[in-house]
Amino acid sequence: MKNGEILPAQCRAARALISMSQKDLAAAAGLGQSTVIDFERERRQVSAASINALRATLEKHGVSFIDAKGGGVGVCLRADRR
Repeated sequence: MKNGEILPAQCRAARALISMSQKDLAAAAGLGQSTVIDFERERRQVSAASINALRATLEKHGVSFIDAKGGGVGVCLRADRR
């Protein structure tokens, strides 16, 4: 996993934490729903720009991403989220 990127499982978990559908995430990130579906199901290689857009959108909605250096890959909600 490259710096700043997220794993498909993190994307799925983040959406679940904030009750966001794939369709809503795609719209908020300015991407097609098929991009979100393909990324989460690991159907094809999604561009780094698209992954960054997904991450930024989820972070905007209060999700924090935990990398392997934090004890294991995961997600959590920020206490200061709106």
